[in-house]
Amino acid sequence: MAEFEPVQISTGSLTLEVLPYGVTIHRFLVKTGEQTHDLVLGPESPHDHKTQKYTNSIVGRYANRIPVKTHALQRGKYTSSFTAQANENPRVSLHGGPVGFDAVVWSIAKDDPSLFTEAEVSKLKAADPASYTIFRYVSPDGDQGYPGKLTVETLIALVDAPSANASVAAGRPLGAVTIVYRAKLNDQATVTPVNLTQHWGFNLNASLPSHELTIKGHTLNLQTDHLVVRDADSLSTGFASTAGDAVHTHDGKQIGERSPEAGYDDYYLLKQGAASAAPTRIESSAFNAGLDLISDVIKATYDRSIAELASSASGLSLSFDSNQHGLMVYTNDLSSATRGARKLAHGGSGISGHGDAYGPGDAVFLEFHHPLAAFLEPKNKDKEDTLLTSDEIYHNFVRCSVALVGN
Repeated sequence: MAEFEPVQISTGSLTLEVLPYGVTIHRFLVKTGEQTHDLVLGPESPHDHKTQKYTNSIVGRYANRIPVKTHALQRGKYTSSFTAQANENPRVSLHGGPVGFDAVVWSIAKDDPSLFTEAEVSKLKAADPASYTIFRYVSPDGDQGYPGKLTVETLIALVDAPSANASVAAGRPLGAVTIVYRAKLNDQATVTPVNLTQHWGFNLNASLPSHELTIKGHTLNLQTDHLVVRDADSLSTGFASTAGDAVHTHDGKQIGERSPEAGYDDYYLLKQGAASAAPTRIESSAFNAGLDLISDVIKATYDRSIAELASSASGLSLSFDSNQHGLMVYTNDLSSATRGARKLAHGGSGISGHGDAYGPGDAVFLEFHHPLAAFLEPKNKDKEDTLLTSDEIYHNFVRCSVALVGN
């Protein structure tokens, strides 16, 4: 089926295979000399993503958890309402509802994007037409309870490593992956919640000959200072400072060091000013042919970083930047090796239900998005409230830079 036929993009040391089904990153391949690493967990067969949910796919319209109820919405002069639909349990709507963006088929829009400008497309083509693709999905009014017909386009672009004489912060750069999400309401005079992310899970050692699955020895450094306080159903009840909290201070410590017994499943808020200053919304009146918000995030030399994941075993590191105000860190502890399949490249049989899939602590998901149910927080009113009006275009990016820092 076409929905499970990978779209391949490549440049230099990096190759991605992306499925139209859920804009799912099926493979994230990195060449380091004789070794090729696949940095994301997942099934061997693309078709198995249908049952192995939230494995490197986009999630939306709204990432993470929202209380199940009818919510009145207002941003500026626009009002609407929506009823969040239960799927995780009767109180919680997770990742957009029962049939979120991860479980629908996206079309290829590389040749006719409507939410990327002429200047941006020209910049992409000038770099390398084989290094990027754009997907589109039109979410109908009322989809999973959300108001307004919403057009969403997702750019996935690979960036080649800088030239040998370029100045780099650390290690040998191998290139980068940049994902840009854009969304626009087709309806006039309405407002809808939008909060998108890539639900990708990483293991920097799984392709080594030892097929080491645990990520507890990976180091994680985050520019964060608060985390979400959650109730029994993981719904947000506010924020707490991480100052003096050894468990939730990720300052380069190993993930398994001073970690919760149940692993991490926590949303962290970035320090003030840490996130990229790139806008998270664009006034429709300012969205013209000459606008270019892409060039800065697809340039070869890039020094900004809000999160770093590294492994001394493989010598690989990932550095992330985003204009989103926080990220979810999840160490796969709700999974079971008895469910799903593990890739051959990671030492698995590739057979779903064979008993050798990924288990707790076998991957770390780093999901960059705005805070949970931000529109329910009164202090966010008309600010970073994750509400999009008919007069705006949603703009969200994450960049993942890959480097070889050892071996």
